[in-house]
Amino acid sequence: MTAHVDVIVIGAGFSGLYALHRLRELGFRTQVLEKADNVGGTWLFNRYPGARCDIESIEYSYSFSEEIQQEWVWTETMPAQPEIEAYLNFVADRLDLRRDIAFGAEVVSMVFDEDAAVWGVETAAGPSFVARYVVAASGILSVPLEPTIDGLDSFAGTSLFTSRWPEEDVDLTDRRVGVIGTGSTGVQLIPVVAREAGHLTVFQRSPAYTLPWHVRPFEPGELEDLKSNYGEIRELQRAHPVGAARLSAFSVLLDMLAMPPLKTASREEQLRAIDENGVMGALSWGDIFFDIEANQMAAELYGEAVARIVEDPATAAALKPTHPFGCKRPIIDQGYYETFNRDDVALVDLREDPIVAVTPAGIRTGQRHHELDVIIYATGFDAMTGALTRIDVRGRDAMSLADFWGTRGPYSYLGIAVSGFPNLFIIQAPGSPSAATNFVAAMEQHVEWIGDCLAHLRAHDHRTIEALPDAQREWMEHATALVARTVLVHPTCNSWYNGGNVPGKKRMYMGYTAGIPEYRRRCDEIAEAGYTGFKLG
Repeated sequence: MTAHVDVIVIGAGFSGLYALHRLRELGFRTQVLEKADNVGGTWLFNRYPGARCDIESIEYSYSFSEEIQQEWVWTETMPAQPEIEAYLNFVADRLDLRRDIAFGAEVVSMVFDEDAAVWGVETAAGPSFVARYVVAASGILSVPLEPTIDGLDSFAGTSLFTSRWPEEDVDLTDRRVGVIGTGSTGVQLIPVVAREAGHLTVFQRSPAYTLPWHVRPFEPGELEDLKSNYGEIRELQRAHPVGAARLSAFSVLLDMLAMPPLKTASREEQLRAIDENGVMGALSWGDIFFDIEANQMAAELYGEAVARIVEDPATAAALKPTHPFGCKRPIIDQGYYETFNRDDVALVDLREDPIVAVTPAGIRTGQRHHELDVIIYATGFDAMTGALTRIDVRGRDAMSLADFWGTRGPYSYLGIAVSGFPNLFIIQAPGSPSAATNFVAAMEQHVEWIGDCLAHLRAHDHRTIEALPDAQREWMEHATALVARTVLVHPTCNSWYNGGNVPGKKRMYMGYTAGIPEYRRRCDEIAEAGYTGFKLG
């Protein structure tokens, strides 16, 4: 049996829940399809120890409902995974969203019927749907990269994956644990695992830059004071380029732009910077985002700061990053480097001693065999495009979205729509601000713009809306030009921002860096002019 609705929303994370609420308010019959058994999206699956947001809790939250803002009680300045998951469950219940969410409904194919101007949507479990519009709220970090190491399935111990961590507690007491991966997940995970395990071996391919951070519980009365000023906080948030008015990893990066240049700093000034602020002092210079030589100087200074924390010189040297600072998402750090001073923690530099294979008893590198009881894989994501390229999406003339993005690059118009795929809206597609901002703030703008667009189409009896190829090309050229003079596009920068972490993926910086206010202005201008750059049919 095929169900007919106005809008299909794919995903029940932050974006999908708000899209459902907004579209229901506008009178659209809306069905959410969620492959998991509950709401939460990324924050449901990534429940590994130490998982935490890098935006303050009061801003990494919905702003559309005053009741939700006042009723929910955050406990920490930056929320950990369990609290975010609980928050999203609270929202789903508070707004009675579950009645329009089908759980265990993994979308496997979507085909646009050009004659009827509708999408046919198939799920793995069997039910199919027909809808005039599809809103893909499938997440920018929802598809993990599976490790491809010889012998992976031969391991006789326990294999754990950070992107699908077990719901039940994992006891690592007295266990010999290996962690593969030192990106954001690894940096968050490693200090926690080190405190629990009998011995920890960290397998590092690419050393990370980190931003030391103090996360704390709210003081008595502090959250209440913040809630009483929510109107002002949200106003400042909407005006801020990264959508975070208060302290965040992104706001710290913006502050760095106003700092003096490193290339003209004396040696005494450089040393004073790390004397006073450690690794943060090594990075707090105004020219490192635009001058690769300055960036490389900062990397050297950063290495000096790390060597002041990590006692073993060889380990400290191995932890010095080699890629440009800023080309990957900043990582908040709660005792990461101090962890390597423990007697029960060892670092394996895979650039010097690469992994050969997983064995039944552990991991074999080129120089030795590491006996392990547990292996934890923290190997990253196929970001921005991965969720939709794993669905067989067919637009006009049966064009495949995966083939289009794979051959031409991850193009879109406004980070919302793709030419050749009418009536398909994507929340936080390539060309949107998502990757370089507070995701929730950027997402809310997307959902509201899409809702207003659908209401406009209904009011004017339009059946279709489709991005024009020239408008799409011009938008991506504009987005690319914004980063052309920065280290974000340097050849040594391989990150999920540009697809460089995925073998064979078309390489292109996928974010929009002019800031949320400018992005909102452009989107509003396009809508007010009758949706310029789109063909309405």
